[in-house]
Amino acid sequence: MNATSTPVLNPFKAALANGQRQIGFWLSMADAYLAEVSATAGFDWLLIDAEHAPNDVRSILSQLQAVAPYRAEAVVRPVNGDPALLKRLLDIGARNLLVPMIDTADQARACVAAVRYPPHGIRGVGSAVGRASRWNSRVDYLDIADSEVCLLVQAETVTALENLPAICEVDGIDGVFIGPADLAASMGHRGKPGHPEVQSAIEAAMRTIIASGKAAGTLTSDPALARRYLDLGCTFVATGVDILMFANAARKLAREFIEQ
Repeated sequence: MNATSTPVLNPFKAALANGQRQIGFWLSMADAYLAEVSATAGFDWLLIDAEHAPNDVRSILSQLQAVAPYRAEAVVRPVNGDPALLKRLLDIGARNLLVPMIDTADQARACVAAVRYPPHGIRGVGSAVGRASRWNSRVDYLDIADSEVCLLVQAETVTALENLPAICEVDGIDGVFIGPADLAASMGHRGKPGHPEVQSAIEAAMRTIIASGKAAGTLTSDPALARRYLDLGCTFVATGVDILMFANAARKLAREFIEQ
């Protein structure tokens, strides 16, 4: 890097902005050891789930530390967009956030405000004691922090899809993730994200997101669907879930040796 070049503050955010595919993997085990194992696999990003997995701020911190030496970028999904919670996650070094259940542009704007320092937002200033600033050794942290954060939001209800163009227009949102399970339930097809009506809605939503210039993403354990979404132009797709891979493999092994 020469003296006049600009450092890449967040390679995951930069990749999404440049339309580069980022293949991900879901961490629901809530365990730092398994997070580190997953980080050796070569994925571009790893989702640390605190919405449906039993994670708290300390267990998220442990996983961030475990993943840090590897190329995979950690993305943290909090249980909701509470500004106090987002502030704590940012302070422990989570620079990529995926906020669930965003139904309106106003909710999206509230998330943007929560991850930015004043005067552009409401994030409390406590960086001197935070891992994000390396405990004040990153002397320019307060100047670059807003630009470093990659903020992704989940659209996963009928209401969210109705408001999707407005959500995509919100400055400060880097990408929109379609949540298939909740969307299927919202559409009256609970437990059936593969239903043709749900898949049609997902694909239409992805086209809307991509046309807006935002990054589009989703999660699926179906390789054919994952490739379909990537072909549509999605740039961040999670292709599996750790706990389901383990559960399915363990059950298969048991069936091979134990009479059912």
